[in-house]
Amino acid sequence: MIKIKSPTRIDLSGGTLDCWPLYSFLSGSYTVNLSINIFTCAELEVLKSSKAVKIHLVDLDYQKSFQDFDEFLSCKDPELKLVQVITNYFKPSFGFELITSSESPVGGGLGGSSSLTISIIKAFLKALNKNMSPHSMVTLAHNLEAEILMTPTGTQDYYPAVQSGLNIIQYDHSGFQSKCLKFDNFEFGEKLFLVDTGKAHHSGLNNWQVIKAAVEKDQKVLKHLENIKVISEKCVQNITSNNWNKLSELFQQEFNERVGLTAAFTSPEIESLKTHLLEDGADAVKICGAGGGGCVLVVADKLKHQQLFKRVEELKFKPIKIKPVFDEEKENS
Repeated sequence: MIKIKSPTRIDLSGGTLDCWPLYSFLSGSYTVNLSINIFTCAELEVLKSSKAVKIHLVDLDYQKSFQDFDEFLSCKDPELKLVQVITNYFKPSFGFELITSSESPVGGGLGGSSSLTISIIKAFLKALNKNMSPHSMVTLAHNLEAEILMTPTGTQDYYPAVQSGLNIIQYDHSGFQSKCLKFDNFEFGEKLFLVDTGKAHHSGLNNWQVIKAAVEKDQKVLKHLENIKVISEKCVQNITSNNWNKLSELFQQEFNERVGLTAAFTSPEIESLKTHLLEDGADAVKICGAGGGGCVLVVADKLKHQQLFKRVEELKFKPIKIKPVFDEEKENS
């Protein structure tokens, strides 16, 4: 039995800019994100004496067995699309049982589907005794998920699942590369928590609106993208100089620029949370992923967390404690 756990992420700056060709339009950009202790899991057992395929998708309450790989691939159940596309790439010659699960809220803006894609890819690589570089794994996952979603996808969500830590991803005309930072003591991480709005979002659709507008040379959208690029550059500068106190201000600036791209990035729930939590002493409220629902990231002094959690619950939302993940998750065989 192969068991792979991969973290999800919170994006700190430059979200959406990781979608090609936006970063090319801007002559390059940065995206910064952080692995967190909300995990996805893929458990893969090779059935050496059988060609059967057994699939159990815990979060979808889906379980089905197939006589062989061809029967599995021919099944039209929509729940199977993710694992069908990934496993068809590897074309295993053996039967297998695959169990997947995720701790991330559905449509939470934490890159849950991307993390799960990486978990499944890692499981099959291990089963097939193959290696793949982080960059190659991200490129593969990015292209497979684009096929699954039939919408443009970025690349930032895969890195935190491949290499745990604080990822500074640079995009330019030659493509993209990531630098993963790890910290023995990360005090800024103690300020962070999430709030689940209870409303799922669709990152592909929100990002597609921005890509379409940029391709059509919408000057308002292009200006907001340029401003987000500048904010992300400042975020990188402050992180690499250990000047963490500036990030809350930058988060607030990015919130305003992101909503300027399209109103779909926010929602009445997000606006309500932002207003009340800032009034109650939070330093910043940041949209996670493509927004429009899902989770929001809150930055506040750790001593204020209990008070803010209570306020979140009064507003009928769910606070979620998180911790950064800096070490590679050990793969259990």
